[in-house]
Amino acid sequence: MHLLRLLISSVVIFFVLYAPQPILPLLSTQFSVSPATAGSLMTATMLPLAIAPLFYGLFLTRQNPLKILKITMILLAISCAFVPYINSFEYLFSIRLIQGFLLPAALTAMTTYIGKTYKNKQLQRNMTLYIASTIVGGFFGRVLSASFAELLQWQDFYFVMAITLCIFALFIKIDKDFKAGIAVSILSHLKDVKHPRLIKTYCAVFCMFFCFAAILNYLPFILRDNFAIKSTQNIGLVYIAYLIGALASILSPWLVKKSPNTFSLLSGIFVIYCCSIVMMLPQNFISFFIAFAVFCGAMFIIHSIAAPLVNRISNATASVTNGLYVSFYYSGGALGSYLPGLVYQGLGQQAFLLLILSVCLIGLGLVYSARAGTEIT
Repeated sequence: MHLLRLLISSVVIFFVLYAPQPILPLLSTQFSVSPATAGSLMTATMLPLAIAPLFYGLFLTRQNPLKILKITMILLAISCAFVPYINSFEYLFSIRLIQGFLLPAALTAMTTYIGKTYKNKQLQRNMTLYIASTIVGGFFGRVLSASFAELLQWQDFYFVMAITLCIFALFIKIDKDFKAGIAVSILSHLKDVKHPRLIKTYCAVFCMFFCFAAILNYLPFILRDNFAIKSTQNIGLVYIAYLIGALASILSPWLVKKSPNTFSLLSGIFVIYCCSIVMMLPQNFISFFIAFAVFCGAMFIIHSIAAPLVNRISNATASVTNGLYVSFYYSGGALGSYLPGLVYQGLGQQAFLLLILSVCLIGLGLVYSARAGTEIT
């Protein structure tokens, strides 16, 4: 029953992370800022997500992760309640930065709980379920945010999130029998994660989410500038391709079971990931929509395979292993949500996509080089 409550909490938490994304053009206009500056609202949240999880992971070796999750959800609710009263971009950026320091505590707590509670096949299955919950949260967070902006006001969705976070925080029951780990130094943990295959996997995850954050962050601008889709509700509906692609993550446990080498499998999915970016280059909405769905599917499969993989090959504790995973993941997201935006507003969509493709190819090279001499199943 703990897992179900955790998955529901994950859905609601991801509302907070992705709510601004589909309305970035609206926020850009309302606050009179450039696309890249508007995109920095995602960077403000992802940058702390990139830095904090390792330290939270060390902290969680000595704490009950469900207790941390419950407290964090209440603090996130309070931060959301302030947003409707903000009247400047600087204040909105500050709130997003605060949320960025709260979110990694929640995400690391969830992955730590799964990593410590489940093993082997149950670990793969439940980590996949967790990732599926993040996908659901990301999808509905974007769609609902866009719909509220179109039908009511974008600020109203923040009131809804504040109330929902408080309600679901009450559903989390803290396990009093949870056994805390032993306090040790950062260096002693880092020695356990220095294996080349593990480092290459982390770096490939960085590349994977750099590409994903870039496409998802500037998708509303691409739809507006290249396909004349200006309604925030219609932009939100384009994320249906995101959900279609997300269904592919269900295949992950089956693919891992059928593949003799997990790194070879990751290499193949990375090839599809690269191809989907190439498919976005033509200025045709139908081909772009299909490519976007394939792109999302490839990303979610890579994520669903890599997250449990690092838990299997790491010698560090679950909290540190997953804290590092979240750090690399959102480091890619922090850079991907801002730097490609400078290329997009300066050189256009084609240069923007070529930059993303080059980073994706680096990720492919990392997982391909990690496959030699391994039999990780």
